[in-house]
Amino acid sequence: MSANIARELLRDGFDRVAETVRSVTSGTDASVLLHQPDPQSNHAAWLIWHLTRVQDDHLADLAAVLGGAEAPSRGTAHQTPAGQLWLEHGWAHRLALPYKEEDTGFGHDGQQVRDFDNGDSGLLSAYHQAVHDRTVQVLESLRLEDFERVVDQGWDPPVTAASRLVSVLHDTTQHAGQAAYVRGLAERALG
Repeated sequence: MSANIARELLRDGFDRVAETVRSVTSGTDASVLLHQPDPQSNHAAWLIWHLTRVQDDHLADLAAVLGGAEAPSRGTAHQTPAGQLWLEHGWAHRLALPYKEEDTGFGHDGQQVRDFDNGDSGLLSAYHQAVHDRTVQVLESLRLEDFERVVDQGWDPPVTAASRLVSVLHDTTQHAGQAAYVRGLAERALG
């Protein structure tokens, strides 16, 4: 497979996630986005934030390694790298969530989801769009040999750029679909 085809396929997938995020966040208000169908479930706003944080975190790591940084290895603490828009472009401050700045939402329970109280659809959508734009820049820069480059040695087998990109696309696709479903549940519940 050529690098062009691989980039085009990944771009199409990430574009579809961005389209779903826009549809979930547009034309709605905080009551819909913050509605939890039950006390242990995620609400749409949290799902959009989480998928965006994971994409931001993982693409920043990938870009750093492809730019010459050393790939993280097993036993080394994850450092929040330069390049995360969450921190560098002030999204953490603007969304003002009650979590540590490096938090991506991984492992959050129902109470931590309830603690997420920012249902500003415009901010959530804008943060995701900024991360999507950065993702597209990273994708456009990839050469064929970059896809096989190890970007995380902390796993067995080590994670290549190709597997990281597919993993992020898989995760964000699932969460975007969940957010759309939860928005629908919220709209029916809130009438």
